[in-house]
Amino acid sequence: MARNSYQTLLNELEEDVLYLSELVAERVRYALDALEDKDERKAEEVIEGDHEINRIYLDLEQDCIDLLALQQPVASDLRFITASFKIITDLERIGDLATNLAQYAIDAENDVYTEVDIRRIGDAALDMVDQAMDAYESEDTELCHSVAERDDNIDTMCNQASQTIVRDLMTGSDFEGDGELDPEEFLIDVRRLLLTVRDLERIGDHAVNVAARTLYMIDNDDSLLF
Repeated sequence: MARNSYQTLLNELEEDVLYLSELVAERVRYALDALEDKDERKAEEVIEGDHEINRIYLDLEQDCIDLLALQQPVASDLRFITASFKIITDLERIGDLATNLAQYAIDAENDVYTEVDIRRIGDAALDMVDQAMDAYESEDTELCHSVAERDDNIDTMCNQASQTIVRDLMTGSDFEGDGELDPEEFLIDVRRLLLTVRDLERIGDHAVNVAARTLYMIDNDDSLLF
């Protein structure tokens, strides 16, 4: 295959990876909106859209395999293809987490622990994903390190939220809800909230993975991979 045609395939792969990231980010935003507004329509849209994300992921996975199998990529191209292969896996998993969040929005019966700012945590995690993809597109090593450094902030926010919930349960503090809640229903909602916090933290972790793979792609630097 002519070199210019091969380069076109590499450029198309990058564009498609970036498109997948935009789609996934949109799904996460919709899921956060659904959680905040108790909007079942948006939540269902996120859940139904997961099929599209999976289809694009599988297509891109095959594209990466074809480039590796049918071409003889030089070292820099090989790193780009393998990094892209790993990054789309993280993006697909973020899409799965968006689906989880949407399902929580549908299942939640009551407002519990409204002092836990889920939207703030979600926006921070999503901003890390956007920054990691900016690093991928622009091949910016400083952005890669910045994403990794921001992960501590997400971890702290999630830990504080979880501790608030568990502390109030342990001490029997009052909670806010709509009327009289059955204790079992309340505990189910609390568990769902803890799972929400956990999934937001995982989105941040996947953003770090994207940054780590991008740094390796750019500079053959594996310092963020371990």
